[in-house]
Amino acid sequence: MARILITSAIPYINGIKHLGNLVGSQLPADLYARYCRARGHEVMFICATDEHGTPAELAAAKAGKPVAEYCAEMHEVQAELARGFRLSFDHFGRSSSARNHALTQHFARRLAENGFIEVVTERQFFSIADNRFLPDRYIEGTCPNCGYEKARGDQCENCTKQLDPTDLINPRSAISGSTELELRETRHLYLRQRALKDEIEAWIDSKTDWPILTTSIAKKWLHDGDGLQDRGITRDLSWGVPAQFPGAPWEGMEGKVFYVWFDAPIEYIAGTAEWADAKGLDDAAWRRWWRLDEGAEDVRYVQFMGKDNVPFHTLSFPATIMGSREPWKLVDYIKSFNYLNYDGGQFSTSQGRGVFMDQALSILPADYWRWWLLSHAPESADSEFTWENFQVSVNKDLADVLGNFVSRITKFCRSKFGEALPEGGEIGAAERALIEDLERRVRAYEAHMEAIEIRKAATELRAIWAAGNEYLQSAAPWSVFKTDPERAAAIVRLGLNLVRLYAVLSEPFIPDAAAAMMKAMRSDDWAWPGAIADALSALHPGHEFETPDVLFRKISDEEREEWQHRFAGRRD
Repeated sequence: MARILITSAIPYINGIKHLGNLVGSQLPADLYARYCRARGHEVMFICATDEHGTPAELAAAKAGKPVAEYCAEMHEVQAELARGFRLSFDHFGRSSSARNHALTQHFARRLAENGFIEVVTERQFFSIADNRFLPDRYIEGTCPNCGYEKARGDQCENCTKQLDPTDLINPRSAISGSTELELRETRHLYLRQRALKDEIEAWIDSKTDWPILTTSIAKKWLHDGDGLQDRGITRDLSWGVPAQFPGAPWEGMEGKVFYVWFDAPIEYIAGTAEWADAKGLDDAAWRRWWRLDEGAEDVRYVQFMGKDNVPFHTLSFPATIMGSREPWKLVDYIKSFNYLNYDGGQFSTSQGRGVFMDQALSILPADYWRWWLLSHAPESADSEFTWENFQVSVNKDLADVLGNFVSRITKFCRSKFGEALPEGGEIGAAERALIEDLERRVRAYEAHMEAIEIRKAATELRAIWAAGNEYLQSAAPWSVFKTDPERAAAIVRLGLNLVRLYAVLSEPFIPDAAAAMMKAMRSDDWAWPGAIADALSALHPGHEFETPDVLFRKISDEEREEWQHRFAGRRD
């Protein structure tokens, strides 16, 4: 049994996330967490809401609420949606927690003591119209790298280049839209990332198993242009972790908070501490996941995120950990994702374009979405959601292949033998061939899941379902029953054991359907299959079962067309 720590990029608090956000971090992390638990590993799966910084303040102002109240409300909204999609976090925390405040200030103090933080006097945009300094996300403009006209002052969403507000062409206030900006002097704390460049680069070079997407982004930021830059880690904001605190080795940071991208990843650690607090456990319970000197040396740490988050997790957060000179756990593997686009364009909150998490659950249960998103995960390139593709995948994969198999085998057994596995008959050449095929396929499925090759794993899982369907069609127990009831009984017994096997294998992808299949088999045996021959004889003759309701209903053309129209968004 291994110990596996899993974190997914924590979502901003500023509103409900779309399906692209979901498949870019939280959902694949949940898939892997469920799989690891199924294999008997000890898992700690942590996520949280990212509640500090400009996005939170702007969203709260737009909602007409105090930022603390807005964040508390939106945390509950996002937590409920996570439950709706069956995201199996061990803890879903808040970056505004007392734990994160304390840990963020701890890391800042340690970095300063080790010479990796300096106070810098810089020139920063001041908006005359808004009568305030404008931190990075309060400024928009044209990216000097790619020409994207809505780049933010910290990063261009289009090309992922890390920016400073003064880099932007034609800058404007994100609050008022005013271009009446002045550069004025102000003092901020800077993380001396350049002083840690050689350590960071050596660490990245040692990760030879990382996805190409992850490594290429990290090395691009290390070497392109002027290379890795020192980074301002404070902002002129009122909401966040205070940069001036008792014991701080600097003065003059009153009225400033730590940059959201400094404190947000620290919430992975703080969230684990929150988990321990919620369970009434002492600090040793969470420190064994994070401190190499307290038990974390045997932990495998895996992060999941969209490609826009990769620079902060391969450079800035590791710089924070390394620069502390304390034995904290660094990530072992970063699974990064490209973007999911929507029907020929991009998801857009402002235009109401695309499907957001709450809307998705109002239309269909979570498993429909989980299956499509994971089986089309944007691993090697951007992928695109279309309603036609979604309809085909649901109708063929879920309804015609898996759902049809479960329905046919349970209904046939009930009609001819009753609702218990029948006695009689022995397996023959067809069954042995199926077992041999499934043995190979299940081991391939395991290999893909271990490697976090999500689309390949989904393809193999579908093939496992299809193998049972093809066997049932070929064996035709409804015909065999007329002349050889015992032979039909052997076919049916194997088929009903397949239902239980499918529940176990499918649970990471479609947990509700898996639970329904297991309930129908009146079993609580979730043991991962060893030898497939043993797995397909786990339920014995006389074991009772239920005939379940339809696992998956088909999506009609009329529904598809209506949804396509509803979520097309405004055409500006």
